Amino acid sequence: MQVRLLSRRDVASLLNVDDCIDAVERAFGMLGRGEVPPPAVAGVHVPGGAFHIKAAAAGDRFAAKINGNFFEAVPRIKGVIVLADATDGRPLALMDSIEITILRTGAATAVAAKYLARRGARTALICGCGTQGQIQLQAIRRVLPGLDTIYALDADRARAAALPRATPVGDFVEADVVVTCTPSRSAILHRVGAGTFVAAVGADSHEKQELAPQLMASSKVVTDVTEQCASIGDLHHAIAAGAMAREQVHAELGEIVAGKKPGRENDRETIIFDSTGMALQDVAAATIVYERALASGIGVDFEL
Repeated sequence: MQVRLLSRRDVASLLNVDDCIDAVERAFGMLGRGEVPPPAVAGVHVPGGAFHIKAAAAGDRFAAKINGNFFEAVPRIKGVIVLADATDGRPLALMDSIEITILRTGAATAVAAKYLARRGARTALICGCGTQGQIQLQAIRRVLPGLDTIYALDADRARAAALPRATPVGDFVEADVVVTCTPSRSAILHRVGAGTFVAAVGADSHEKQELAPQLMASSKVVTDVTEQCASIGDLHHAIAAGAMAREQVHAELGEIVAGKKPGRENDRETIIFDSTGMALQDVAAATIVYERALASGIGVDFEL
């Protein structure tokens, strides 16, 4: 069995955020229409961090991603993706997961913003201005072309100042769109203005949290995968605090993309997208990488 080995540099040369936005929107739509099985997730906690295993199948491809998430390490999140043929089980590729994780996470926010942000949104606040914050900004600009004022907030003021075409701020400010992509382990966002769209990206394990439970309870909540968010997302903390129940979630994003449930219904709604990272996003992105690698001769083949 020939398996294509692809490094982080290889993946970066084969994939961009626009590819991911299109692929991720299709993946959410397939899930919402019931065309693919529900994605799976498992976690193993170790001293200093955790490993997450996310897996899903779509069409004739299956992918399993193993990511290590260690707070004090650089980079904090890293791992591998195994892409396989879903019709006969053959492993097709082993690739670095960092670039795919970064890009497909930003893409999910863009898809959510397309359906859930106010039309004509002009202002955005990016909380957490590292690599993920930069990709988040790139992604939302693709679907919200009217954004003309960007605020950057980070514990590291120099990092906030380095966010392209953004104004650094020392505290939270009101904006049409708020993106939180931090490693926080306690709530950092407690209130927003009416009509705000919030993409909560950072909470992808049960000990991480960005949004106050009361903010969750007072907003329309949309998840990537409700079962997963109830276990490791900001929804998990809202349920644990008794602020809301799982049944109060308005919809999964796939249901909205598929047209089964409404997205934004008026300009006064405060809408939260609880984004924990769905394995179907990884399948979609990894498939693009693999097919382009074959076409361009990038990567190294090896036999198992």
